[in-house]
Amino acid sequence: MDNNGNPNLGGQQPVPNQPMPQPVQGQPMVGAQPMQGQSMPGQPVQGQQSAGPQIGVVPFLTPIGVEQPPIPGTVPGTMPITPASAQQTPSNPGAVTSSENERTAMEKPKKDIKSIVMIVVIVVMSLIAMTFVGLFVWKNLQYEEIGVDVNAKVEKAMAIAKDEVTTRMEDEFLVREKYPYRTFSGPADYGQLTFEYPKTWSVYVAADAINGGDYFAYFNPIEVNPVSENTINALRLIIRDRDIESVVAEYKKAMDKKDSNLTMESVTFSGITANRYTGTIPGTDLSGYIVIFKIRDKTVIMQTDTVVFEEDFNRLLETITFNA
Repeated sequence: MDNNGNPNLGGQQPVPNQPMPQPVQGQPMVGAQPMQGQSMPGQPVQGQQSAGPQIGVVPFLTPIGVEQPPIPGTVPGTMPITPASAQQTPSNPGAVTSSENERTAMEKPKKDIKSIVMIVVIVVMSLIAMTFVGLFVWKNLQYEEIGVDVNAKVEKAMAIAKDEVTTRMEDEFLVREKYPYRTFSGPADYGQLTFEYPKTWSVYVAADAINGGDYFAYFNPIEVNPVSENTINALRLIIRDRDIESVVAEYKKAMDKKDSNLTMESVTFSGITANRYTGTIPGTDLSGYIVIFKIRDKTVIMQTDTVVFEEDFNRLLETITFNA
């Protein structure tokens, strides 16, 4: 028997009184009854498979007064401590962990950003495509307008060129028609004035001065118009039986009038010095050119009643000759 009066079974030596081992926090006492809703260590949780034998787990309660042989590697009278790694219950492979939730939460904004970027790219490309289509339509319309405008300009230019060609041909025809020029010869007693004039012009001698006095002759294309102050003819030839000073004085009086626009300049042609008047012809409403020069004691007046015949008038002046 032991010191407390209990029989000593199996002839084992009594173990001196040792303090009771304190339960580890979170672990039930060996031999304690599990609370409702808890399971004993070493017993699998409902719905889970056991991961294998648990180290140091007592599969049954120790009878009171019966001592069990110590477990190798442990101090007699102490409870074996189950390693923390062995106490962890294996996780459920099918369960979603917090790290997976975080990764899913991080991937979701990335997918949203990609979708937004794709939408923006599509919108921008659509706008660019619409811009190019608009530019194409605009340029096409401009090209059509330019084509119509160009065609109109070409037609107008062709019409102008045709008119110019026609006018030039008519002018050339008229010039050719004037050739060969005819030669006019005045009275011998008045210095026998000669010059060339177009063959298309007709000549009318109103006064031949055979018996003296002034000489009058008129020239005009095809036929001479009736002679008057306001009748237009291509050339009026007058040889005054007067000195040049008295004739020039008359034209000077006409130039001094308020409403006169007649001007005078000194010119030379065929070696002859003369006065040339331009403007409204005195005593008429006609506007033309007048040339005055002297032959001996006579005064020659050559006049064109319109600027239309200026070219012909200037040309015949270059052909003038006379006997001094």
